Amino acid sequence: MEALELRELRYFVAVAEELHFGRAAQRLRIAQPALSKAVQRIEARLGVRLFSRTSRSVTLTPAGVALLEHGRHALDAMAVAVQSAQRAEKLEDHLRLVIKPGGDAGLLSGILGSYSAHPDARQVDILFSGGTDRSDILRDGRADAGLLYAPFDDLSGLAAETLLVEERVAILPEWHELAGRQEIRTEDLRGETFPRWAGVDSEGAGGPELADLAELIPLVRLGRAVAVLPRSLVTPPPAGTRCVPVIDTEPSCLVIARKEHDHRASVAALIDAAVTASRQAYPQQWPGRISGQVRPTQQRETSRAAADK
Repeated sequence: MEALELRELRYFVAVAEELHFGRAAQRLRIAQPALSKAVQRIEARLGVRLFSRTSRSVTLTPAGVALLEHGRHALDAMAVAVQSAQRAEKLEDHLRLVIKPGGDAGLLSGILGSYSAHPDARQVDILFSGGTDRSDILRDGRADAGLLYAPFDDLSGLAAETLLVEERVAILPEWHELAGRQEIRTEDLRGETFPRWAGVDSEGAGGPELADLAELIPLVRLGRAVAVLPRSLVTPPPAGTRCVPVIDTEPSCLVIARKEHDHRASVAALIDAAVTASRQAYPQQWPGRISGQVRPTQQRETSRAAADK
């Protein structure tokens, strides 16, 4: 017995649901005689009668009932398969870049501009994540690339290119006794209240738990908290605050990262565009590769001065 073609299965289901050849033909937008002949060919091929026909009615035989049940499932499965393929093609036409709001060091427009000129360029959708899960968003495929901060974001399983190496600054209320200093050390911040960042092991921090920078700024203005952050996150300093370099902290690196084994040309082109934009914006920087394995999660700095989020 030969299998039915998808077109023939649609013909049968239309007649079985309408139980009227004329209405089924209109639904299928074909001539009624052609539909009748198609159903006869199907019955001959399967070796069973699917319909009982009289001059006044069309009814399904037991074989027709069985074929209708499974035929509907087959058509539904085919529709799902087609939609999935179309959805995958649509997603392939887009890249998703995850960033912290304001966490692009002024590079985003340059990255997108440089990328748009590349022959492998796709539309880039920007995903904003104020939390600490940007690495997870990359690893589980919700984004194709991300702007992350090393050593604070977990780079394990990711490949990354450094875009900017920058100092870290203490963000203080403008009236704070340290706000007028040119530079300070970690020891100068002893006794200050540091926030706890959601999803980060902020050992020793006794302040409120915060999810993003927007929640921090009002607390700093009120003198309820201070934090040590990559300079680009607080440039220019928010109103009512001052930023003072903390000279004995490890520098922060803004990196663009992707999954370690993602070698798609469109993603590689986006990484190259980010490096180009960085070199143009920060010519004094010479970006180099940072391996995601160099700073695994368990080795990340967790002191109060490392409160980067």
